[in-house]
This record gives sequence, structure tokens and C-alpha cells, in this order.
Amino acid sequence: MPTRWADNDHYGHVNNVTYYSYFDTAVNAWLMAATGTDIRELPELGVVAQTSCRFHGSVSFPDMLRVGIRVARLGNSSITYDLAIFRETDTEPELAATGSFTHVYVNEETRRPVPIPEVVRAAAATIVAAELPA
Repeated sequence: MPTRWADNDHYGHVNNVTYYSYFDTAVNAWLMAATGTDIRELPELGVVAQTSCRFHGSVSFPDMLRVGIRVARLGNSSITYDLAIFRETDTEPELAATGSFTHVYVNEETRRPVPIPEVVRAAAATIVAAELPA
């Protein structure tokens, strides 16, 4: 994804809050592509319950970014994604940030937690992170 002119702050780099927008965009774009569904039309909504971000390097306009995504935890009503943002370079991508992003699925009317929609669960199951050896 491209950085945008408006992403830069007074210090000449992408403002920290913008990384959360990149996470949100990456997760929802992946969900739509992986499910073949416009997730905005599901009766269950994935609302953001928690996010975190750790910065490893700086990015600024007009950098191009690549966002890696995997599922760290697939629960009954929630999914936690691990994300990594890389700045594209002429050689190797440079790690800019890592973070996590948790969707809790709720009924669109009651806003009470519900099971993850099956179409979303099936897609998420394909990118569940492998268990690390003990």
C-alpha cells in the first residue's frame, strides 16, 4: 500500500496513529479478498477491541509499504491478527512496525458478541500462525 501525503506529520515521517489505519485497512482488505464477501454486508460485525504497535523504523511519503498478516488466535467470537509493516526498498524490505489487531464479532443490532461468521472463520483458519516449538 502507498503512504499518502497527508500521512506525514510535522517531523517529516508517518505519524504513529496512521499505522493503526494501515493495520485496519490490511485486515479488512484481506478479509474481503479471502472470503470473496463484502464483509460490511454480514449481519455480524468485526469491531476492533484491541490494537498494539511497536515501531522499528521510520516511513514517510512517498514510501510503498507491504503488510504481512497472520492469525495469532482464532477464538469463538474473536480473531487476533499479528501484523508487520515493511518499507519497500530497492534491495530488501525494511521492517517498520509490528503489531496486533483484535476483531470481536458482534450482532449488528444488539452489539452483543456472536460466533465468528463461518465464511470469515474458514478464511482466517488458512493463515493461523504455526505453534512455536517449546
